[in-house]
Amino acid sequence: MDMLTQWVGWLPNLAPGVLVSLQLTGFSLLFGFPLGLLFAVMAEAKFLPLQWISFLFVEVGRGLPALVLLYLLYFSLPDAGITLTSLTTAIIALSWNAGAYASEYFRAGLAAVPLGQKEAAITSGLRGWTGFRIVILPQALRISTPPLAGLAVLMFQGSSLAFVIAVPELMSKAFQIASITFEYISVYTLTAVIYGSITLVFLGFVRVLERRLGRHLERR
Repeated sequence: MDMLTQWVGWLPNLAPGVLVSLQLTGFSLLFGFPLGLLFAVMAEAKFLPLQWISFLFVEVGRGLPALVLLYLLYFSLPDAGITLTSLTTAIIALSWNAGAYASEYFRAGLAAVPLGQKEAAITSGLRGWTGFRIVILPQALRISTPPLAGLAVLMFQGSSLAFVIAVPELMSKAFQIASITFEYISVYTLTAVIYGSITLVFLGFVRVLERRLGRHLERR
């Protein structure tokens, strides 16, 4: 049996794993990006306890590898009386990881908003949360979008780590097939092709997004 024939036969079994990987990535970004924005805003707050809370969550989320976070939550939460599925645990761990890194991009975006824009918001009577929401935040999001899109690619690749806590994602499905067929090289080559193909689509989207945002910023 040639390799292509094997791949065609394995794809139906790998497809559910691809969907779980995309689902895990989507939820991690859905929760992680707002969490990162919250951490970024808290880090700039004048209230010192908020700064320290943000610092703690961000540094732990960035300082610990995602694999360590997965193990830590998966095995410690049941000891605390909290029983979650492996998928939910993976979403929490990867959302924390994504939020920690996203917070730095959001902070950079907020810092890059020209001081004149902030002063213009104040002179227009847009103070506090209103000025932040209407004037500062949209510009910061526009600046932060390209690196955040790149982070989304990394989170998709990092979703393969959920294999270690029995999440039935792509890597887990590949391991099951390889364990039965003993065709490890062929199975993992196909898995690499799938990861690479989806990543290329993501990267293409990021490139298009960067060009459009770059033209928008040049017109300003």
